[in-house]
Amino acid sequence: MSAKIIDGKQIAAEMREQLKAEVAGLAKKGIVPGLGVVLVGDDPASKSYVTAKQKACQEIGIYSDDNRLPESTPQKDLINVVNRLNKDPKIHGILTQLPFPKHINETEVLLTIDPAKDVDGFHPINVGKFVTGHKAFLPCTPHGVVRLLIRCGVKIEGTDVVIVGRSNIVGKPLANILIQKSPLGNATVTVCHTKTRNLAEHTRRADIVVAAAGRPNTITADMIKDGAVVIDVGVNRIEDPTKKTGYRLVGDVDFERVKEKASMITPVPGGVGPMTITMLLYNTVESAKITTGLA
Repeated sequence: MSAKIIDGKQIAAEMREQLKAEVAGLAKKGIVPGLGVVLVGDDPASKSYVTAKQKACQEIGIYSDDNRLPESTPQKDLINVVNRLNKDPKIHGILTQLPFPKHINETEVLLTIDPAKDVDGFHPINVGKFVTGHKAFLPCTPHGVVRLLIRCGVKIEGTDVVIVGRSNIVGKPLANILIQKSPLGNATVTVCHTKTRNLAEHTRRADIVVAAAGRPNTITADMIKDGAVVIDVGVNRIEDPTKKTGYRLVGDVDFERVKEKASMITPVPGGVGPMTITMLLYNTVESAKITTGLA
């Protein structure tokens, strides 16, 4: 029996409608959530992502301050843009699109962002807060994964979760969210990575498997137990001459085979991806509420 396909587009659309109504309510009180976006360079994937974020802001009524800088932009000029957004009362959230060009010190830029406007949840102060169980902005992709599970009726509490991947963007923060003593957590979490021995031994006992390794076919059908929930965070381009672009997108999971064993599974594209932008909007609205004393 095939798995239920988790429709991330539909769930994200439902959440955005709720956010749109909330933003409309704030507007009646004279409050317009604002997001400052900074993109350095011409990376096609980053440009596409930033454009999608701007469109999403417009659709639900969030003000967007777009800053697209040349690849050669000096670090000090980028820092100046971030500091301007830090001081701008119309801006409640700041997003600096990663990756930066090689001459930019990513850590220095992230540390420059006001933690109160760090809607990406990457500032060390916010990371420290949520790891220790205090209220903070949660990183968007991991938060999106958890919201997908909850909205699909997946019980997280008491489950065995195996995360394959230990990045600062997905693997580590997701593990920290899921182990928290909170409605989003209370799971038992194992984090696997490139140095894990006998990966399949870990994934086969998991109730929930999250693939975030950045490599196609990392998770195959023989690596999961019957009825497991499989969340695929990977986005990989592989050559496909039948496509106009010359490539197609696949995740880290062997989708066609794994869906015959799993109870639920996310597709790529259309699974976790739409939730990432939605949670960025969610954090921006929350920041506006906090700033104005409504949260």
